[in-house]
Amino acid sequence: MARFEATVDIDRPIAEVFAFLADGENDRKFSPRVQNIAKSPAGPTAVGTVFRSTVKDAGMTTRREFRIGELAAPTRIRWHELSSNLVTAREGGYDLEALADDRTRVRIFNDLEGHRLGKLLVRPAVAAARKDAPAFGQRIKAAVEAS
Repeated sequence: MARFEATVDIDRPIAEVFAFLADGENDRKFSPRVQNIAKSPAGPTAVGTVFRSTVKDAGMTTRREFRIGELAAPTRIRWHELSSNLVTAREGGYDLEALADDRTRVRIFNDLEGHRLGKLLVRPAVAAARKDAPAFGQRIKAAVEAS
């Protein structure tokens, strides 16, 4: 298992940032790898909500399923991957911290693990994610501030 993370300060109040990030369907607004995403069941995100997506990574299209495992408004969101791809997110999440002037600090992380042949792929996958982490944080910032 290997982790990547990013931290970014967003010019929006913590409750607004939490609401945006808790709605996983917003992922397509800041993650160019997400081709489509849907929530089940319909309605507000809650513990147990599952987000199913189609993503394109390294030229390969895969289907992903993530279940919300913890939702502690307005500071903490946790998920884990249900799908059985070669590289999966054992755990991921957002930690939010209120800052002065209605700003919010967000830390995102994913603990990735490889399965079968993916054990060979997890290292380069994490290296690529770590390299992109600052830009990923900036894409989240831009998407939240534009919403």
